[in-house]
Amino acid sequence: MNANPPPAASARRSPPSATAPAAVTVVGIGADGWDGLSPAARDALRGAAVLLGGARQLALLPAECTGERVAWPSPLRPAVPRLLAEHAGRHLAVLASGDPMFHGIGRALTEELGPGGLRVLPHPSSVSYACARLGWAVEDTEVVTLVGRPAARLAAALHDGRRVLVLSAGSGTPAEVAALLREHGFGSSRLRVLEQLGGTAERITDGRAATWSAPPGDPLNIVAVDCRRAPGSPRLSAVPGLPDDAYEHDGQLTKQHVRAATLAALAPAPGELLWDVGGGSGSVSVEWMRSHPSCQAVAVEREPARAARIARNAEALGVPGLRVVTGAAPEALGGLPCPDAVFIGGGLTVPGLLDACWDALPAGGRLVANTVTLESEAVLAARHRAHGGELVRLAVSHAVPVGGFTGWRQAMPVTQWSHTKSGETS
Repeated sequence: MNANPPPAASARRSPPSATAPAAVTVVGIGADGWDGLSPAARDALRGAAVLLGGARQLALLPAECTGERVAWPSPLRPAVPRLLAEHAGRHLAVLASGDPMFHGIGRALTEELGPGGLRVLPHPSSVSYACARLGWAVEDTEVVTLVGRPAARLAAALHDGRRVLVLSAGSGTPAEVAALLREHGFGSSRLRVLEQLGGTAERITDGRAATWSAPPGDPLNIVAVDCRRAPGSPRLSAVPGLPDDAYEHDGQLTKQHVRAATLAALAPAPGELLWDVGGGSGSVSVEWMRSHPSCQAVAVEREPARAARIARNAEALGVPGLRVVTGAAPEALGGLPCPDAVFIGGGLTVPGLLDACWDALPAGGRLVANTVTLESEAVLAARHRAHGGELVRLAVSHAVPVGGFTGWRQAMPVTQWSHTKSGETS
């Protein structure tokens, strides 16, 4: 229900002086339109020379708002700098759905003008309204936006017993959500679609994902999901170390227990970027991104079939934003954004690869490399002597039948070197 332009990499401008008047007023508006606005919001809209917003939002304003009405173009985010420049020096009021700073246009405007260039007058968000109608505590409710984003993002939020609110991209989103729930073994989840919240046409449609057949309704909706996993469906943890069979793979897979140890060494934190070099099936980069919604990753894989497989695994496990680069490292690393951490799962004996990855890291960046071969182990041992860090051997054994008894079968041991970069160069 909230306008939600994808994040942009535009340069952040210096904020105006704290004593200067805000250049732009951003007014949150709900389905209740003019009647639901505060006196301050009404005054801002009456006094604006230019009224900028979606066509639906502009139509909610009465004739007494006499400013020039300009509808947002599509795509929205790239047009923001141009529109601000076109109307510079005029009193500009921007309309936003609900709370402009919650998945709304307020973020893009702040990136352009700085917080001192905005005066924000929020309205209750669709999430606040939905939680009020459902009796859900806002702080215990996960929110996933599908505005301008693939529905596959929802998969990472599916855990038995969790309550999730999905910000809809339009009238087709509820059916899309129901289909995804069925596909991931959550068909018994209760689904409620809340339309036109706060307005006179407010409506709630109730059902189950498994039998959802409601026709598309109002495009202004939010979808509430009571997650219920069907018995026998895969249970995917919120921490690293998903079962190996959660992935499509051809054997090139960092196995579950080693993967958990590898992610612990990589130590993902919100907002950080990983390079997964020699991606294989993409399991390390997938679980890096699953650790927090703001984590990003680039998987580099030279084999096209494996690169395609990484993309499929990322979509199936709820992180469709994983970027996959098909090419051989180190050449394929050129032009990639600066990483916070690098994982090397293959190719350690390729000339220049380890140095290229190390050189790309900023101070404080982490590098983790795994190998099962003696040749690559020698490379890691030499690097450990030169730079320090931690060199460990990871060995995992599984109990298997031995005649009528049980014995241990050991997997190939994995040598792992991990190091955090200080200010020195290689």
